Amino acid sequence: MPRELITLQVGQCGNQIAHEFWKQLCLEHGIRPDGILEDFAVEGSDRKDVFFYQADDEHYIPRSVLLDLEPRVIERIHKSEYNRLYNLENIWVPKEGGGAGNNWASGFAQGERYHEEIFDIIDREADGSDSLEGFMLCHSVAGGTGSGLGSYLLERINDRYPKKLVQTYSVFPSQDTSGGDVVVQPYNSLLTIKRLTQCADAVVVLDNTALQKIAVERMHVQNPTFEQVNHLVSTVMAASTSTLRYPGYMNNDLIGLISALIPTPRLHFLMTGYTPLKSPGQIEANVRKTTVLDVMRRLLQPQNMMMSTKRDRQRDHCFISILNIIQGEVDPTQVHKSLLRIRERKLANFIPWGPASIQVALSKRSPYVKETTRVSGLMMANNTSVAQLFQRTLTSYDKLRKREAFMDQFKKQPMFRDDLSEFDQSREVVQQVMDEYKAAESAGYVS
Repeated sequence: MPRELITLQVGQCGNQIAHEFWKQLCLEHGIRPDGILEDFAVEGSDRKDVFFYQADDEHYIPRSVLLDLEPRVIERIHKSEYNRLYNLENIWVPKEGGGAGNNWASGFAQGERYHEEIFDIIDREADGSDSLEGFMLCHSVAGGTGSGLGSYLLERINDRYPKKLVQTYSVFPSQDTSGGDVVVQPYNSLLTIKRLTQCADAVVVLDNTALQKIAVERMHVQNPTFEQVNHLVSTVMAASTSTLRYPGYMNNDLIGLISALIPTPRLHFLMTGYTPLKSPGQIEANVRKTTVLDVMRRLLQPQNMMMSTKRDRQRDHCFISILNIIQGEVDPTQVHKSLLRIRERKLANFIPWGPASIQVALSKRSPYVKETTRVSGLMMANNTSVAQLFQRTLTSYDKLRKREAFMDQFKKQPMFRDDLSEFDQSREVVQQVMDEYKAAESAGYVS
């Protein structure tokens, strides 16, 4: 019985990365840009209906809802060759289409204003599923629509569908000294992380700084474009859902995948790594020889992780859990030998209070995509170094808040008109998660 997932793509960043994801899924399942199955796609071993459903005319349509407060990105999708892939009823932009102006409060308030219209689409999509497992939210944490409207959706979905899983692919802002593109991004990030902590079951952290660095250093692209960075994200998204789409004996639904990674409800921020990487249009990956051991060793290298954290000599950051999804021609005995070698060499530092083991899921590859490497791998890991990400957000927030800088736009919205207690509550929640991740490094965490 397939457990369907509905993808909610919110804001400029969310729609861009999800569009790349659907392009990748169409390639892997042999679906043309107009949704018709290719003539050669006759292997029946894949499960398309987790992410797609079939229309009356045999079109495959993504189970996705496209939401944005300004029309630019969605218009670009309309003009692309994939314009007939999506269900037009699931694309929503308000008539005014003025955007959220990079302001979390504006995005949240517009979510409340257009609640009926948005949830008409989501409820219709949910009712059309036989056995809905949950929702996948693609969004950015720093802007206005992805953070504000995304936060509103997380809260409401939590109330409306309490038993459904919510997994998010959240793009965190660049950590350069200039403060990125948006001056109020520390405010937006803080308010969004509160909702990600309280309303999501798993958050896949995609750090813009690390993504840019990987594109430059690992893929040898001097000035990476949005498309190249988004392609990186779509590769991770496609690989992390491969066990759902090519089911094996284990990890063939989302709950099985994330329950292996999350020991306590709050510690649900996951980082990812992928190898070997190649940029769109590149024929060969930069890595020539791939064995299971080689792939698993590379996945543990910091330069392949899509989250940038500094090595801290005072603190010993450790893995809470690791799941490696290995795709390609793999002999299970090789996996066993590789795990032994990694343990002997102590390549991964685990928490003192839990099992120090790397879990491995073997997944089939798409028969329709020609790969130049024998083996590729995705690592999904829960690591205590994510606390650094929260620390950076809090430090940036405290600097702005101390001077009450750029508060006027927030005070115009109903939530912040009377007081700013929402900021204080959010700061408290983020501080608690950060402290919990730090506490998880000590042996006495569970006692």
